[in-house]
Amino acid sequence: MFVEPRLPNPQEPHRSGWIEVICGCMFSGKTEELIRRLNRALIARQKVEIFKPAVDKRYHEEKIVSHAEREIRSTPVQFASDILLLAGDCDVVGIDEAQFFDDAIVEVCNKLANSGKRVIVAGLDMDYEGKPFGPMPFLLAVAEFVTKVHAICAQTGELASFSFRLADDKSKVLLGEKDAYEARSRKAFGDGMKARDAQ
Repeated sequence: MFVEPRLPNPQEPHRSGWIEVICGCMFSGKTEELIRRLNRALIARQKVEIFKPAVDKRYHEEKIVSHAEREIRSTPVQFASDILLLAGDCDVVGIDEAQFFDDAIVEVCNKLANSGKRVIVAGLDMDYEGKPFGPMPFLLAVAEFVTKVHAICAQTGELASFSFRLADDKSKVLLGEKDAYEARSRKAFGDGMKARDAQ
């Protein structure tokens, strides 16, 4: 269970920032949890800026939208470094789909936290092959708080940590939903990969 840290106080001259990472497989509720935390910061009258990679247009051009159709406004950016320019004097920075950003996202998050901001990042920790995804392992290493969320395995009903790609596509980035991916447990994922290799 995630215990929410004390929200930054803009009146504190030397306030301390930090990084929170929400990670897991597809359909595990990462974006839902990100939106929940950002909405709580907004209720607390914090200045909040939210970003997502410009490549992610699955649900909306600008808003971050969860699979459960909860949404929150955001600014699409092409490069991680753009976030530093756009974050301004906010108290809280939210970043969704961090795995799609370039490696500079790690330095960006560190700089934001070092300047006293609360940085909340959500992203896939593993790709469709079950390997660490992009900059996510580095973000997990530098974060003060890490929350791993789980989905339900589409094959067994057990807890799922892996994103199994249903589509026959070997590109690293394939934006898709239930037509292209399903959440799987470790065994169901391994069985699926073996069956695919056998073909």
